[in-house]
Amino acid sequence: MLLGVDIGTSAAKVTVIDQTGRTVSGASVSYEVDRPRDGWAEQPVRRWWGAAAEGIRSALGRGAIAPERVLGVGLSGQMHGSVFLDRRAIEGARDGEIDAIRPALLWNDQRTGTQCEEIERLAGGAPALVAVVGNRALTGFTLPKLLWLREHEPEAYARVRAMVQPKDFIRLQLTGKPGTDVGDASGVLLLDIERREWSGEMCRRVDIDPAILPTLQESAVVVGGVTEWAASRTGLRAGTPVVAGTGDNAAGAIGGGVGGAGLVLATLGTSGVMYAHSEHPRRDTANRATPGRTQTMCAADGSGAQAGHWCVTGCILSAAGSLRWARDVIAPGVAFETLEAEAAAVSPGCDGLVFLPYLSGERCPHPDPLARGGWVGLRAQHTRGHLIRAVMEGVTFGMAQMLDLVRSLPVGVERVRLGGGGNRSELWRRMQADVYGLPCAVLNSDEGPAFGVALLAGVGIGVWPTVAGACSSTIREVRTYEPDAVAGGRYREARAVYERLYADLTPAMHALSGSGATV
Repeated sequence: MLLGVDIGTSAAKVTVIDQTGRTVSGASVSYEVDRPRDGWAEQPVRRWWGAAAEGIRSALGRGAIAPERVLGVGLSGQMHGSVFLDRRAIEGARDGEIDAIRPALLWNDQRTGTQCEEIERLAGGAPALVAVVGNRALTGFTLPKLLWLREHEPEAYARVRAMVQPKDFIRLQLTGKPGTDVGDASGVLLLDIERREWSGEMCRRVDIDPAILPTLQESAVVVGGVTEWAASRTGLRAGTPVVAGTGDNAAGAIGGGVGGAGLVLATLGTSGVMYAHSEHPRRDTANRATPGRTQTMCAADGSGAQAGHWCVTGCILSAAGSLRWARDVIAPGVAFETLEAEAAAVSPGCDGLVFLPYLSGERCPHPDPLARGGWVGLRAQHTRGHLIRAVMEGVTFGMAQMLDLVRSLPVGVERVRLGGGGNRSELWRRMQADVYGLPCAVLNSDEGPAFGVALLAGVGIGVWPTVAGACSSTIREVRTYEPDAVAGGRYREARAVYERLYADLTPAMHALSGSGATV
């Protein structure tokens, strides 16, 4: 058996698979996001470890899986979260539960607008930053959070001896060994993505000591074994190999079998991600006014035998999260299936109603922490079904904008694979095929990142020689949705309005945003 752990925004998910890729057992343990101020999003890191340990115990128990049958563990997690560790945490991880200096600032935290501006200034401008690290400075990324800590909590900053990502904190608790993979490291803004190593020049420009940056590995490399203490908390066998793993976007792509040309993974989770594999780093530099609308990162297909490739991703910050918000606000307690049925009864285009899904600011294609969401075009004739369908269409239009950016780099796209909880919706699947104008496929597994890093664990311990081989051996398409030309035409009209609204409403959005998101 192979076990994958994914530290998501709202839950720790554990998946156990056998060597054919069949899911044997699984568990999910939920937790909350803390929002101490408008635009802030934090989580205590012990919350993740408690949920991960409980999830592993539960998954092993549900499947009646003896610890010695688990041959390897892979780790995934929400990207960009800032875990600041002091010396005590680093040295004490082998023998007990540790804690971070402060709660982690998450990927959707928007407080670092000022720090992002400063990073781009120090780098010589946004195009210069993108040229080295593949990305512009966005509020969700990790380096701006470190600079925020330095400015606003200097006593805490003085204690920092290591900065890692969420899944790396679980790795530290499991193995006692700090470190990260090149994929998650790509989201820090200090990685030279061509060389797959930390950039000394960028560290110098922003005055960061490289000593606090973790050791780098490719994603399918074994980085240590489960300690005796961690074994006692999780039910795993002491010494079980643990691989470096990667961030949830790249892990989900592995779980979706997207490791070659022509395939794209569209994931509708809390956020929405468009992920494309690339044999070469493809930077988004065509538009000098707004470079780096998509992110270029190291892919998770590297192992101890060979370095991996690259990927291009775009992320909208509130995808299925927008639908969950709408349900909780306008239809609390109503089943999503009921709301989907109401939405399906409404024609494509929602009879002139459009939804902007900027509930947490936005990242792509508009890197704007002050963007704000809402319905536009409301009339008395609109029903709850219209409101819900407009949310789904608005999210899909945002995903389509990212797909167009990926194609423009250029990265070839022939078909789209669907992942994430939102893509369990039949309506949303069909809607994406019609809006993208491409076949959209559902896979035999929808376990996502946890499944992907379980495959990485298999590569790390030698079950498969390569990540591509692991994917081809276990993943297949089970249903395809072909685009409908008539529906596609209606969506194009609505999408044209949607795409004009951001520019039209930006002054109003910023005026209404207040100051909380940029503190």
